[in-house]
Amino acid sequence: MFNLTRESFLGLRVAPADTWRLGLKTLSEKSGVTPDDGIWLIPSRSVHTIGMLCAIDLIYLDSANRVLYLVEQLGPFRISPIKSKCASILALRSRAIYSSNTRIGDELLICTPEQMKECVEREDREPAFPDRQQ
Repeated sequence: MFNLTRESFLGLRVAPADTWRLGLKTLSEKSGVTPDDGIWLIPSRSVHTIGMLCAIDLIYLDSANRVLYLVEQLGPFRISPIKSKCASILALRSRAIYSSNTRIGDELLICTPEQMKECVEREDREPAFPDRQQ
């Protein structure tokens, strides 16, 4: 998962899930997740952390994968705000939002590694810093 606006990675292994129970299993310590793991809950308007042992970051997305709302470090046994315009939610390791500098309005690219490579290699893409000398 890549933040196109900030040109930063949010996670390298993010699995889609259509239920929070499947997502919770994915994020649980017993499943051997790494710090780059997360889940993409489709559809979702809110999540809870009942049964979790650690805090997570949440990124609420619209149908075009633009950031609508952010929740940093949602602790265990909490319920996130309900956002009616939200199409999906990314649940990521704690501090993923901070480390990627993700902000409301950013556009995210959520795809397979192969699709990411194609996107990065596109020749028609504008440079990240056009004013900077290389």
